[in-house]
Amino acid sequence: MIRSLFSTRMLAAVAAVAVTFLAADMANAQEAAAGRSLIDLTSAFSVGLVVIGAAYGISKLASAAYEGMSRQPEVAGSIQTAMIIAAALIEGFTFYALFICSQKA
Repeated sequence: MIRSLFSTRMLAAVAAVAVTFLAADMANAQEAAAGRSLIDLTSAFSVGLVVIGAAYGISKLASAAYEGMSRQPEVAGSIQTAMIIAAALIEGFTFYALFICSQKA
């Protein structure tokens, strides 16, 4: 149990969240002078979550596709085509979500 808490994945996830908070704080520092509070991290935090989620989804997609290709090399072409289409759909949704999250209120 303790060993799984200190795994590389867990530390990478914690580091990504910390970087998101730090980047959001610095990004909002300039706007604070114009009357916006530094506590308002909703858009910056949501953008960070979208990017982390998309990266996780594409990594799981590629992992499963490579595992399938290694088990059945004769269908590697169709698996690769499906993987590219699914990755493009994930990226398209990510760009849409980033556009929605970055809108100024």
